[in-house]
Amino acid sequence: MGGKLGKNNTYVVSGGAHGTGYSSKVEEDDRRNSDGSMNFSDEPVYNSAGNRRKSVFAEAYNPEEDDGDDTAVVHPKTDEQRARLQERVQSCLLFRTLDVQQLAEVLDAMFEHKVKAEEMVIRQGDDGDYFYVIETGVYSALINTDAGPKKVFTYENEGNFGELALLYNMPRAASIKAESAGSLWAMDRQTFRKIVLKSAFQKRKMYESFLENVSLLKHLEKYERENIADALISQAYGSGEKVVNQGDRANGMYFVESGTLVVLKGIDGDEKEVNELNQGEYFGELGLVNHMPRAATVAARDDVRVAFLDVTAFERLLGPCMDIMKRNMEEYEEQLVKVFGSKAKIN
Repeated sequence: MGGKLGKNNTYVVSGGAHGTGYSSKVEEDDRRNSDGSMNFSDEPVYNSAGNRRKSVFAEAYNPEEDDGDDTAVVHPKTDEQRARLQERVQSCLLFRTLDVQQLAEVLDAMFEHKVKAEEMVIRQGDDGDYFYVIETGVYSALINTDAGPKKVFTYENEGNFGELALLYNMPRAASIKAESAGSLWAMDRQTFRKIVLKSAFQKRKMYESFLENVSLLKHLEKYERENIADALISQAYGSGEKVVNQGDRANGMYFVESGTLVVLKGIDGDEKEVNELNQGEYFGELGLVNHMPRAATVAARDDVRVAFLDVTAFERLLGPCMDIMKRNMEEYEEQLVKVFGSKAKIN
């Protein structure tokens, strides 16, 4: 499951591969019916339980107002437990944009919860208290229907669940039942929201400022740059490491956050440096525009950090920039002529 900040720093969730079988991407205003009741879109509809405790979701978390002075939640773990948990957490789409410190906070805040076969981990309609990452075990996601509980998804020794109720401040949309004995890693609601929402907020603010200085994007509206900021994934490379290789399939484009990269072009076994890239510049877009393999290799001259925009987001968000990128192709060809000589040799 992935997500992004929406207007007024509300969190918008996008579905993942196997983390949650019933997630959706909607804002709260879009989830209300004409009578004011909540519409969960493609989530299972829950039947309110008459004996359910009253909602505890009155508290709101605004990352702009978080000064970071709260004491961090730490549940002691053995080295073996921490290693197991880290392997599971790093496979969660939800946490892939966290930096090293934020990931350490996640590991500290989670605790191991053993479950027995037939145990109800989550009950549909209850308030959401915890987010869970599966260590071991088989679990079924069930929704209430007139004919009785209906199984809508099965987790087998991997995945995560429970995030939607925490992100949206809403009751559980489904029940989770343990089909076998197993082990879960759990994190409480308040800690989960602070780490996830604050991370998304900090990422957006950082990239908004950065993207304002990228020449390709200067003519875009603010909200268009915000959408790009939410889609970017930060990557780090050490000196000499290759970011893209000539001839590889183009799967996205890159913006240089920091450091210096060198563009290398190989022709007839002769590889030469044709350009240098610095903070605020970008590369990798030509292969996406032409639907062709990478035209050159780009390697880190020193320690660098780049922001990666995958091909799906590129096609969805950068349509207004297409004319500029096509003009860049002509400039690139001129650079190659200067280095290698005739254009015929390049072709």
